[in-house]
Amino acid sequence: MSIRFTAKAVRRMAALSAVAGLVLGVAGCSGGGDDKKPQSSASASKEKGSAPSAQEGQSDEPLAELKGPSGLLLEITSAQRDSGGFVTVSADLKNDSAKLLTIPAQLSGNETEIIRNGKSFGGATLVDAKGKKRYYVLRDTDGRPLTTTGVSSIKSGESVPVFMQFPTPPAGTAQVTLQVPMFAPADITISG
Repeated sequence: MSIRFTAKAVRRMAALSAVAGLVLGVAGCSGGGDDKKPQSSASASKEKGSAPSAQEGQSDEPLAELKGPSGLLLEITSAQRDSGGFVTVSADLKNDSAKLLTIPAQLSGNETEIIRNGKSFGGATLVDAKGKKRYYVLRDTDGRPLTTTGVSSIKSGESVPVFMQFPTPPAGTAQVTLQVPMFAPADITISG
């Protein structure tokens, strides 16, 4: 039996997974646990009622910025480990140029199975230098990449939310390098 996922269904699954991971992550940060740890300044500021710092809560700062060709910029907003055994990397693809840009075909990678499914971010990989492993974008049973698909161009000054899903590295691995064809690589931290 073959299961088919539409691009819309994949985006919804990724969004729900990200929200569930965020809720679980916030719940996991609620305290309790090891009383032997010294109180950090972050927890001290929470108890005093001061506003959280950028490190304590959500921040408008991206995890990383990958510069691409002709003014394309990929701002990584999250890299969330999900309980289903995958990592969802969410980002905003921005056009910082003064003209309409066509999304390079190289972003889809060079695998025939992915290319035949149209434009995507199927060429992206996560590299675990410590574990000496490379993780490729996941695919459904029909070979479609579990990434944003169908983005062919982007207007000047606009941004498009995108996602990519990868197999999850081992639990002890949080630091990985995101590599996207035609973009500079960037180190990111997986949460969750």
